[in-house]
Amino acid sequence: VQLQASGGGLVQPGGSLRLSCAASGSIRSSNVMGWYRQAPGKQRDLVATMSTGGGTNYAVSVKGRFTISRDSAKNTVYLQMNNLKPEDTAVYYCNMYFIVAGSGIDYWGQGTLVTVSS
Repeated sequence: VQLQASGGGLVQPGGSLRLSCAASGSIRSSNVMGWYRQAPGKQRDLVATMSTGGGTNYAVSVKGRFTISRDSAKNTVYLQMNNLKPEDTAVYYCNMYFIVAGSGIDYWGQGTLVTVSS
């Protein structure tokens, strides 16, 4: 499975960005796609995930500002980020998770940098 993320960049506080991630390869029909982020010197943390069934999970810090969506036919997940804050600055990683033979497998994209600064 390969994940190709795009959409990062530099934005001023209060601005918006939209990240996209397209998955290709041997993908299971039931999966979870989402976004994690890692700021300098910090661990990688969950931002938002969405299952093929439509269930979502958000970090408390982004609820009400970020919206995750997906096009399952295209194996693509999106993250609409509004009202961005300097503390949202991080490398954002796309993730896909599914179960094969009873074991969970994580796949990661290459990361896209989001910088929120005036």
